[in-house]
Amino acid sequence: MGTAKVAEKLNGIWTKCASSGQALKSGAKTVLYDWGIFIAILGFLLGRAMILSELTPFILPFLAAVFLLRRSQSLIAAASLLAGAVFSFHGQFIFAIAGIGFFLILYKCMKMFMKHPAKSLPYLVFSASIATRLSLVFLTEGGLSQYAMMMATVEAALSFILTMIFIQSIPLVTGKRGGQALRNEEIICLIILLASVMTGTVGWTINEAVLQHSFASYLVLVFAFVGGAAIGSTVGVVTGLILSLASLASLYQMSLLAFAGLLGGLLKEGKRIGVSLGLLVGTLLIGMYGQGGGLGASVSESAIAITLFLLTPKSWLTKVARYIPGTVEHSQEQQQYLRKVRDATAGKVERFSSLFQTLSNSFHTPSKNEEEEHDHEVDVLLSRVTEKTCQTCMLKEKCWVQNFNATYDSMKQMVQESEVHGTVVDPKLQRQWRSHCRKPDQVMAALNAEVNHYRANKELKRQVLESQRLVADQLLGVSRVMGDFAKEIQKEKQPHVIQEEDMVDALRNAGLEVGHIDIYSMESGSIEIEMSVLCSHENGEAEKIIAPMLSDLVKETIVLMREEPGFYSNGYSHISFGSAKPFAVETGIAKVAKGGEWLSGDNYAMIKLNSEKFAVAISDGMGNGEKAHLESSETLKLLQKVLQSGIEETVAIKSVNSILSLRNTEEMFSTLDLAMIDMQDAGAKFLKIGSTPSFIKRKDHVIKIEAGNLPMGIFHEFEVDVVSEQLKPGDLLIMCSDGVFDAKRQVENKEQWMKRMIKEIETDDPQEVADVLLEKVIRSEKGIVIEDDMTIVVTQLKHNTPKWSSIPIHPKTTKNKKSAPFYKQATGT
Repeated sequence: MGTAKVAEKLNGIWTKCASSGQALKSGAKTVLYDWGIFIAILGFLLGRAMILSELTPFILPFLAAVFLLRRSQSLIAAASLLAGAVFSFHGQFIFAIAGIGFFLILYKCMKMFMKHPAKSLPYLVFSASIATRLSLVFLTEGGLSQYAMMMATVEAALSFILTMIFIQSIPLVTGKRGGQALRNEEIICLIILLASVMTGTVGWTINEAVLQHSFASYLVLVFAFVGGAAIGSTVGVVTGLILSLASLASLYQMSLLAFAGLLGGLLKEGKRIGVSLGLLVGTLLIGMYGQGGGLGASVSESAIAITLFLLTPKSWLTKVARYIPGTVEHSQEQQQYLRKVRDATAGKVERFSSLFQTLSNSFHTPSKNEEEEHDHEVDVLLSRVTEKTCQTCMLKEKCWVQNFNATYDSMKQMVQESEVHGTVVDPKLQRQWRSHCRKPDQVMAALNAEVNHYRANKELKRQVLESQRLVADQLLGVSRVMGDFAKEIQKEKQPHVIQEEDMVDALRNAGLEVGHIDIYSMESGSIEIEMSVLCSHENGEAEKIIAPMLSDLVKETIVLMREEPGFYSNGYSHISFGSAKPFAVETGIAKVAKGGEWLSGDNYAMIKLNSEKFAVAISDGMGNGEKAHLESSETLKLLQKVLQSGIEETVAIKSVNSILSLRNTEEMFSTLDLAMIDMQDAGAKFLKIGSTPSFIKRKDHVIKIEAGNLPMGIFHEFEVDVVSEQLKPGDLLIMCSDGVFDAKRQVENKEQWMKRMIKEIETDDPQEVADVLLEKVIRSEKGIVIEDDMTIVVTQLKHNTPKWSSIPIHPKTTKNKKSAPFYKQATGT
């Protein structure tokens, strides 16, 4: 009990510390950014900055950028710039205050003539800078020399360029930019701004160490650590160039910083120590030339930079790395963003799935007791009959009060009789009613009329109920498809770094040029591998070489799933591999049109729905010729699209039937014979809509498959009979149109006739079986006249034996010595 209390107290203390730290961080951010302290620091240093010993091109661009981007802090920026000018060595306070005033006057004037004066901001800065500088020179020297005009123009041109640079850079350092990665030009602009700020530290020293050089080295260390050699050397060159413009004595800093950035970036795998070592080595090598105040001063400056770098919080470096393209942190940021987009998309799809599920449920009417409902409807019917007949009869009290049970039972029996035959046909019942009622003919006529109306309403209700059920099934099917799609969207690539590296090494050592490999699944039977590789598509290297090598690596048969030659810009192909399924199918087709014509009313389709299911279908359009051909073709096209969408097969057939029945304006109908074969367990489902029986030949036995349904397009609603059968390797599934089954008209038992012909066929090749069977059917008639369209589709199920066996890879070619056991563990073999 005491331990629990202590843990609870520690947890409370930790929570308070975390909340305090968060509050402190939030408060510091408010003070720096919202109160303008950060802008004040930048303004003070830029107010002190100077280049070429006499030019101060940083004051007006910084004020203009703040004036445009953070108008509320422009007064703070102006005051800090003037403060920096006061505490500087260049003595440009008069230029600073006059330039700021002249810029504001020009902006107000331009605002009177332009709707958006901010677009001309660089030009205003240029005009204010050159006008202020020339005016001050003219007033102090009494004239304008060519040198003064040239330097004023150079200063104004630099101000023009720096204005555009600062406008891009200030949002980066004030945290007002989003989390997007920086472009190369934005990185350069940011470095120019930071280097310009560093020039404001001129004159700050610790013993012999110049802080300006230490800050520059620190900046190079940070970017070399987060961005690598390219970014580090670029930052070194740009920073060194700005510093050399501020002071010619710092010219050697350009080579030092560039070299240090290059070495630090190359040694970034050694973490902070490696990057720091790169700066130290660069300092020693450049310092041997005796430039810049001696080796001791350079080492001291680098030591200060390294100390600052080692003390920099990791969170700061991580935050900077997120903005640099190519870094691990940036990649993780992008992946997190993509994951958010993916989850948002999947969430929308799931909400749509839930919507369709709700709509499907709304179409399901609650189940009622049919007997009670029927009795209630009969009572209503009898009440309408009595209202029309018995209400005007003088003997109604005798019938409905004194002899209620006899009257009610007799009329109920007549209702039941009329429901079945449409009228009362039982003579005994008629005599009984005539002896009981004074107006028997009038009552029976009214009763027959009401019963006919009741039967019509009942049929209408049945059709509406069937339509509701069909719509509910369709909506439920769409809901399931969208739910599966949402799960597919959220499926992430599993981390298989070691296996990917081993595969790359093995294939490269075998002489293949492999770019990258992505493993999406290593589950046994469901392996998914994608890669980019330079190989010959014509020679089938992917199927004949790469797939067998992968089979040996993962200890499971891998086959080529998809190949896209030249997919990448460097000529590499994109190839997908997957686990070989236990079973495969081979088909054969034989068909002929009526009278030997070219166009047949029969059509067939072989549909590969996914890696696990294979569908075979035959559709026979009613009649012959072009119309029948179009009808059967349209039926199969609709069926294929609906099945490929992922909707369950019975709902798919009902949906196709509904479309055909609504679309048909003529008596054009079609049959459908569909077989769905599961390639994982060899299970088969047969759905027959107005079609003839199918047959399965298993060695010497022939099994008949049949189901009774009307052709498609006749009724809006019908029940689909599904027949399931377990196939075995070597089975021949024989499906045919009615032209084949009904060819031998004089034969009474056509099923036995078909079985006998199938059993007599000796070959087991699907195409040969189809050809031989069609020839036998045609030759069975003496005149050899083809009286109807004939189509035979033969499908053979067999074990999936890949064409190419696995290619063993020598263990030495793999990077990981324990790769084989690792693969066995990963695949579950």
